[in-house]
Amino acid sequence: MARDAEPFDERNKIPERAGSRAELLPEEQAADSADPEAQAREVLRDSDRRTEAPEPTMRRRPEETA
Repeated sequence: MARDAEPFDERNKIPERAGSRAELLPEEQAADSADPEAQAREVLRDSDRRTEAPEPTMRRRPEETA
C-alpha cells in the first residue's frame, strides 16, 4: 500500500467498509478471488478517489454522436 493510502484509507474508513464489501457478489464469486478483502479495499479506494476527483468529461459535437 502506498504511503499516502493510509491517510486516505482512514479518512474514508476503508478498513471498516472493506469487511462488508469483501462478501463477494454472485458475479465476483464466479470470477473467484484469492483475497476478497484486498480486492474490496482496492474497489473502495478506486470508487472514493473517483468520487473525490472525478475525471472531466469530454463534450461531443452532434455530428460525432451518430
